[in-house]
Amino acid sequence: MGIIDDEMKKLQDVVSGLEDRVRRLEQRQSGDKSSSEGVRMILIGPPGAGKGTQAPKIKEKFACCHLATGDMLRSQVAKKTTLGREAKKIMDAGGLVSDDIVIGMIREELENNKECKGGFILDGFPRTVAQAESLDKMLSDKNQKLQHAVELQIDDALLVARITGRLIHPASGRSYHSIFNPPKSAMKDDITGEPLIQRSDDNADALKKRLVTYHAQTSPVVGYYKNTGIWKGIDASQEPGQVWGSLVKIFDEKSPKKGGILSKLTGN
Repeated sequence: MGIIDDEMKKLQDVVSGLEDRVRRLEQRQSGDKSSSEGVRMILIGPPGAGKGTQAPKIKEKFACCHLATGDMLRSQVAKKTTLGREAKKIMDAGGLVSDDIVIGMIREELENNKECKGGFILDGFPRTVAQAESLDKMLSDKNQKLQHAVELQIDDALLVARITGRLIHPASGRSYHSIFNPPKSAMKDDITGEPLIQRSDDNADALKKRLVTYHAQTSPVVGYYKNTGIWKGIDASQEPGQVWGSLVKIFDEKSPKKGGILSKLTGN
């Protein structure tokens, strides 16, 4: 039954993707402006919770932009800009980069990234209530509101096991794990064969420091979005496919369907 269940899940994912495309085409045909607005959401979760796994799926589903502050910062570090050098010192010490360093990049992306016209996923921002309030004001000025604030929840002890074995392909951002998701060849990217690295902040001591800071900063932000009514929590210790299923349910609550593609094909 395991193989059959896996195949059924794959088919359901394909059908869900087709339904999303059909729905967007129908909205465009009918002149429904909501299709151009896409999704407006933030992903909340500690390092290793799975934001980087789920965000590309959301991006594909809604044709929106994925703004991960960590990726943008690492790009600056790789380029050895003034911003990147300052950020590297903080990350190597196990801390979180200051608000002033991040806010400018986020604003620039939202205003100039063409993909963001289809909506956005903010990953790693906001980290404080003040940032959350600033984000709400910026969107309000555009007559928009955040639709979802989704928190990926997972025990700290599980995160240590996940993070300390994580391997990264710097050019693409593809991630592997030495135990849970090893590359086909040791320390080599499956696609390009280029070497993988372990980030300097991916060690147990640095992670514990990051988690202390994360929890202290994030709890008030979660409380803020609970008060606004858009917060949802998901058990991120589940398999990635189960986490994705939970996300789809949240999206579907806000996007009622007229009828699935299967029912149209079968006439049911």
